Amino acid sequence: MIDLRHLRTLDALRETDSLHEAAERLHLSQSALSHQFRELEERLGMPLFARKTKPVRFTSAGLKLLRLADEVLPLIRTTERELGRLAGGTAGRLYIAIECHSCYQWLMPSVDEFRSTWPEVELDLASGLSFAPLPALERGDLDLVVTSDPVSLPGITYVPLFGYEALLAIDKHHALRDKPYLEPTDIADQTLITYPIERNRLDIFTRFLDPADIEPAQVRTCEMTIMMMQLVASGRGVCCLPNWAVHEYTSRGYVIAKRLGEKGLQAQLFAAVRSDMLEVPYLSDFLLTAKDISFATLEGVNAV
Repeated sequence: MIDLRHLRTLDALRETDSLHEAAERLHLSQSALSHQFRELEERLGMPLFARKTKPVRFTSAGLKLLRLADEVLPLIRTTERELGRLAGGTAGRLYIAIECHSCYQWLMPSVDEFRSTWPEVELDLASGLSFAPLPALERGDLDLVVTSDPVSLPGITYVPLFGYEALLAIDKHHALRDKPYLEPTDIADQTLITYPIERNRLDIFTRFLDPADIEPAQVRTCEMTIMMMQLVASGRGVCCLPNWAVHEYTSRGYVIAKRLGEKGLQAQLFAAVRSDMLEVPYLSDFLLTAKDISFATLEGVNAV
């Protein structure tokens, strides 16, 4: 019933205190402006202001609409400015969710470099472990999701970041330390330490244990990678992590990393984005920055 143009005409009339000047400001004829007011008054069934008064005296209905205009019009103007900057590719929003704790190792340097290059882009990070990030990406609540579990969704494109191998970390004195690679049965009597997420999002289950119908003796969850490594190093369990996440601890001799299966458990990491955002300059640059820093800083990743 109430159009945005009605709020703008009322606002212009209040500011100019004249139908003639309000019409000029809005690039309308005075008769066209008067017609707009009459049309709205007929819809509402009440007048909006008293005619032939100076200054213009608004009715209760007119004042109520002006209060609405004071709330809505600034938001419209701000959004129009942001859209203009977005069209120019220099400003916008990049809300990112990460489905993997260890991703922060390479993502934070990417974010730091991105901020210095695109200072006008509003950037925010969230962990995707406590909610379903892909539906949030579909709704527009997020702009990018880092995931290793692509799900076919309309309007969502998965951009490969890099490939890696998932390894099993065990303590230095573990009975399995001399095996060239591990079979699912080797984990049947182990305590498996995982991040606190559903097992259908963990490759160790979906691609290694479940196909062999094997269950670990116990599953223990832990939110922080460093705590997982401390538990493994002290012989209280084993855990599956990307090779680049385990490397920091194997290189210092804290734990041993074992291949899962003769050919290894190969995986990929993707950036999920809405397809209509792919050509946005700052998003394209972030993806390139993330790839460059990943290959420069992570051990054992490969191009996909």
